[in-house]
Amino acid sequence: MEYVQVDAQVSPTGRLEVLSRSEAAKLLDSSHGGLHELFRNCALAVLNCGNELDDGKELLERYKSFDIRLILRDRGIKLEITGAPASAFVDGKMITGIREHLFAVLRDVIYVGDEIQGNARFDQSTSDGLTDIVFHILRHAGVLPPITNPNVVVCWGGHSVSREEYEYTKWVGYQLGLRDMDICTGCGPGAMKGPMKGAAIGHAKQRTRGRYLGFTEPGIIAAEAPNPIVTELVIFPDIEKRLEAFVRTGHGIVVFPGGVGTAEEILYLLGILLDPANAELPFPLVFTGPASARDYFNRIDEFIGLTLGPEAQRRYKIITGDPEGVAHEMKAGLQLVRDFRKSHQDAYNFNWLLRIGKEFQQPFVPTHENMRRLTLHKNQPVHALAANLRRAFSGVVAGNLKADGIRAIEAHGRFEISGEAAIMAPMDDLLSSFVAQGRMKLPGKQYNPCYRLVGEAAS
Repeated sequence: MEYVQVDAQVSPTGRLEVLSRSEAAKLLDSSHGGLHELFRNCALAVLNCGNELDDGKELLERYKSFDIRLILRDRGIKLEITGAPASAFVDGKMITGIREHLFAVLRDVIYVGDEIQGNARFDQSTSDGLTDIVFHILRHAGVLPPITNPNVVVCWGGHSVSREEYEYTKWVGYQLGLRDMDICTGCGPGAMKGPMKGAAIGHAKQRTRGRYLGFTEPGIIAAEAPNPIVTELVIFPDIEKRLEAFVRTGHGIVVFPGGVGTAEEILYLLGILLDPANAELPFPLVFTGPASARDYFNRIDEFIGLTLGPEAQRRYKIITGDPEGVAHEMKAGLQLVRDFRKSHQDAYNFNWLLRIGKEFQQPFVPTHENMRRLTLHKNQPVHALAANLRRAFSGVVAGNLKADGIRAIEAHGRFEISGEAAIMAPMDDLLSSFVAQGRMKLPGKQYNPCYRLVGEAAS
């Protein structure tokens, strides 16, 4: 099958319009150097917005001739694009929102990457140094304005959801928007797009200029292209910094139905909240979906209870079939967050007081060897177990969606995940339920498992 492709030149908007000659030359060198392939792949994902595709490897193969080059002109920089998806253009002109996202890729993947990676100023061997990187990426992207009222609600959920679940996410977003809450998501389709769409209507009714933040990373962006409602897109170097950005920037989190990626996010947050250092820190967390999703959340709740215990279950509330109830719960929770941060003199726009251990910050590369070596037993602190469970689910996400992970499965077979029976049995039940409910791939696509659970870990 042939896909219609377009060649074009586009100019930046915003901060990149006023680069000095030396800054532009630096970008030019970087874009044509070692960062070019990463820049190209992320740019292609952004340009593929609106096309139903959740396979990063397939996208790269579909547009093999695609390329993007930074060119230096007397009046600034331009991007020269060849072989781009035609869906990014209307009457020969690139859609404005997609153009903004394209230059967000340039800003973060090249400019920020060049300034941060290898910079001795950022000590990546320490937890504080890794948090500092996340802060600087966010600040450079302009998404940390001074605020007086914490109102950013992070919405997590799957890209492959039913129509009923998608419509429900819009109703929840609408109720949040009516109450002047802004939305931050993983920026893709499905449960990441719905809350923004609903909130946009709520904000419009209140004559509020809402914010729609989207956080992604190079490995997932091809499978979850930024949806066009996102007004503030940020691309992080890896999944761990993306997850930290969610919990540092957001003041509360709403979780909609999803698949293994959503489970990864839940385990990440619960692991942090179970750290004794965060015991008193308020962080409103609500699991929600239509009434039909009750069984889905019961399975999630059961898995958490069997693996992490009742203390983890106390850190969230499950509300189904009640968008207004979710908004009321979140509004009340955000007031507690404001009171706590005010009394502890913590910033409203970045959660500095939240302790995040290095086990949640260090990038996990899901190779076959690393997946086999995961420590999945209960003879460890519960937050450490949550960190290792998060890594296991992250590996399954990679094998399902990310180009490198898919290639690794093709070359070496399925990932093998082993551990204590009391953990592996609930994990098997949960993952099997995701497969049965079609939550691993977009509707109509056959799912081929990328993992195999092999029981007790080798000593």
